[in-house]
Amino acid sequence: MAKLRVLFMGRLRDLAGASECVIDIPELGLSVADLIDRISSEPECSAALRAPSVRLAINQEIAPRQMADTRLRDGDEIAFLPPYSGG
Repeated sequence: MAKLRVLFMGRLRDLAGASECVIDIPELGLSVADLIDRISSEPECSAALRAPSVRLAINQEIAPRQMADTRLRDGDEIAFLPPYSGG
């Protein structure tokens, strides 16, 4: 069984109810969009994770939003990053 580590930063941590989780996925080839469906049981959390202002990092590299269709692999780390502010 494949495992993914999922991190939630800033206000997303509050919506997700945890700063991180490990997801067991029975099949490989799960997309980021599929992952969001699996981890967000609350509509508010799902909407926040899908917001255009939320950045995504896969294996500690910022990914473009088009990466939602990217297929994840065993051991990948996915981080959801809220918008940054300040200077």
